[in-house]
Amino acid sequence: QVQLIESGGGLVQAGGSLRLSCVPSERTFKAYPMGWFRQAPGMEREFVAAIRWSGENVYYADSVKGRFTISRDNTENTVYLQMNSLKPEDTAVYYCAAYKSASYYYIPSVEYWGKGTLVTVAS
Repeated sequence: QVQLIESGGGLVQAGGSLRLSCVPSERTFKAYPMGWFRQAPGMEREFVAAIRWSGENVYYADSVKGRFTISRDNTENTVYLQMNSLKPEDTAVYYCAAYKSASYYYIPSVEYWGKGTLVTVAS
């Protein structure tokens, strides 16, 4: 069974930084568009960022533009989410996603999900 394994979550003060990593269990994932979603307590899961297989095309939610950077290293089979200038409202479980279609902002476009990693931003 395909797995997406996230790491890098934790507790950070507002204004701080964290880097999330996602490692797919199969190397064929280098051909998939990949992304990150997040879900805050009591809220719906929402799109954060996406990147196409080449790494040349990236997409961001308005709420994270200029603060978060998504990248991928296909040789290392890893997708990253660098999060800077973190705010308390960024507190959520962050999920790695592998897409089956190019509508990156929408949950039904995701084929595989990771189990999530918790990011807590203290004020």
